[in-house]
Amino acid sequence: MVCRAWLQVALAMVVSLVMLPECGAVEQIDSARPVAPAAKELRVGALRVDRVLFLGNSITLHGPAPKIGWTGNWGMAASALEKDYVHVLTAQIAKAAGGMPEVKAKNIADFERNLDAFNVTEGLKDELEFQADLIIVAIGENSAALATDEAKLRFKTSFDKLLAELKRHGNPTLIVRSQFWADAAKDEKMKQASLDAGGTFVDISKLGADEANFARSERKFEHAGVAGHPGDKGMQALSDELWKAIQKRATPESVKQN
Repeated sequence: MVCRAWLQVALAMVVSLVMLPECGAVEQIDSARPVAPAAKELRVGALRVDRVLFLGNSITLHGPAPKIGWTGNWGMAASALEKDYVHVLTAQIAKAAGGMPEVKAKNIADFERNLDAFNVTEGLKDELEFQADLIIVAIGENSAALATDEAKLRFKTSFDKLLAELKRHGNPTLIVRSQFWADAAKDEKMKQASLDAGGTFVDISKLGADEANFARSERKFEHAGVAGHPGDKGMQALSDELWKAIQKRATPESVKQN
């Protein structure tokens, strides 16, 4: 897959999984998508979706990492590019809107790991200038566990700042999902931050509780960390949950409230 394929993200596994090496933060756009960006304004119901931004980690996309047996350049560990949740969800959006939106993505594993040090304005310069209509935020797994009240406050404050900066550029619709490997403390803080920012929080904790959603249930992997990612079934389920949230936000009443 060429550098301008779609998305590149990195994700370190939760405590129960083997840590994965970090993948470089490279913006990617899918050159193989079947439909060119539409000239008309795209909408799902009352929700504008001309420009869609994904901010995520390796569940969103991970570049080739031969040392851990991963050769794909899409959402780890989907069996093919079109099987990861980003491509499935984008196809759902395109079908409903009658055209393919412009898509950008950014690896923000550095944000997850360096909450205080990450400069959102500089680190997401191109993404902020993109002024997305819809932003899917799918992070959290790389951040350390919130063992103290101080850590919880630090995490919430950093997440607040991230979402606030995103809102200042184009006033996008924000969809924030909980972690695939559920962490009640982090998920609660992300939920609070997303609601404070006028976003929609999607609880996907049930997905990680179902072994059938893990890639290891579908095929064998050399690396336990890769195997612990969602497989094709898990990716489809994640996309479906996000799509439900988008449809709900697309109602005229919801759009007016936000």
